[in-house]
Amino acid sequence: MSRRDRLRIAIQKSGRLSEASLELLAKCGLLFRQSRDKLFCYGESLPIDLLLVRDDDIPAMIAQGVCELGFVGQNVSREQAVNATQQGRDPGFVELRELGFGQCRLSLALPQDEVWEGPQVLAGKRIATSYPALLEQYLREHQVRATPVVLSGSVEIAPKLGTADLICDLVSSGATLAANQLREVATILQSQAVLIGATLEFVDERDALKDLLLRRIDGVIRLRASKLVMLHTTRNLLPQVLKLLPGADLPSVYQLDGAGAGVAVQAVCHEAITWQHLEELKRAGAHNLLVLPVEKMLS
Repeated sequence: MSRRDRLRIAIQKSGRLSEASLELLAKCGLLFRQSRDKLFCYGESLPIDLLLVRDDDIPAMIAQGVCELGFVGQNVSREQAVNATQQGRDPGFVELRELGFGQCRLSLALPQDEVWEGPQVLAGKRIATSYPALLEQYLREHQVRATPVVLSGSVEIAPKLGTADLICDLVSSGATLAANQLREVATILQSQAVLIGATLEFVDERDALKDLLLRRIDGVIRLRASKLVMLHTTRNLLPQVLKLLPGADLPSVYQLDGAGAGVAVQAVCHEAITWQHLEELKRAGAHNLLVLPVEKMLS
């Protein structure tokens, strides 16, 4: 792999992952200047640039060394990884992080009037899909022989057109299935956005940049549900109060001036804080409770 002093990240140019990917990078402190053709973004805050491309192209671009990292749907990542493995090739990329947005699922869907009694009903059927590698893996795991019908789009209308008996496609709300008189019967893959990266080490400045970015992404993901909880209590009630803080880091405890046994507590909690939590803390002896958002955190 050639030496470079700037890291390149490929993201979806447009689509369901594009805006959320850019928002995540912004929360990591990255600023970009977009090129006139809107295909390239130059990193201004760090030597990290963006390539704006089709998400289906991102795994291959990483494997070929065009870029080092990419934001893709797990459905794309797993499909291309399984396809490469089936052909006896190294995919050339690995999943580094699950990102917690872009959730959907790859599912089998039958016409509404057909009976589902398990994978065995697929025997001899024609299954329309844009994910043949994942479908074939599922069929092998369940020892079923069926015929994938590979389509690049409009998979859900294949049964109506008579080109397939059922479909294997991405599902979010299920509204598209219902509109085409289909019902979801089995999930092959639960998917979300993932960060993928090259399997080879870069042996130059890009390694440090990748590590820095991963640390910041980990911090942003961890803080999504995190809150800073501040409260007052007394030293004797402190143990039972601390037990009620959900997902708390090691708290800071300070003696309150002129309050005898009174103490102030600060703790970062990494789970949701509900009104019920606050009521339970108050009953346990806490008062002056504050719950504040956490904007940035670096361990």
